[in-house]
Amino acid sequence: MKEKIYTQTKAVIEEICEKAKLQKGNIFVVGCSTSEVIGAKIGTNSSPEVAQVLFDGLYDYAKEKGIYLAIQCCEHLNRAIVIEKEAVPYAETVNVVPQPKAGGSLATVAYKEFTNPVVVEEIKADAGIDIGSTLIGMHLKKVAVPVRLEHNTIGEATIVAARTRPKFIGGVRAVYNQELL
Repeated sequence: MKEKIYTQTKAVIEEICEKAKLQKGNIFVVGCSTSEVIGAKIGTNSSPEVAQVLFDGLYDYAKEKGIYLAIQCCEHLNRAIVIEKEAVPYAETVNVVPQPKAGGSLATVAYKEFTNPVVVEEIKADAGIDIGSTLIGMHLKKVAVPVRLEHNTIGEATIVAARTRPKFIGGVRAVYNQELL
């Protein structure tokens, strides 16, 4: 099962990052219910072991591409974000260390595995995924665009993905940079 979850996780992050055209230095946010991954109801069966496998699949790809991984905590920590300090050097941090039942298993693993982790209340990510309906929308930049994935499950959890694009401003005669869309 662990190998299957790792493989599915790698396939999902590869697909969304390619479709979103993420580049080195971009931020990718992940909300995750390990309970949903193993087939339980969100918030009922947190699994640090599954979280480690998910983290490894996500982080292996993100490090290889130079993308910053941001992991959303659960609602008990108001969906705060665990991220490398390097990604948000001037952000105001909060004083908390995630735990499996207070922050979530994936956030706990990220805090342990990142080189210099910090927890912040919010970020503005370039793209991201919900693993098991965790609602990352509050952490995406202003115009979020849904992305349909071929790889849309990890374990028993459904995946919802989004990328962002710059806001359109101006009137009907404005000229837009089509490359950014």
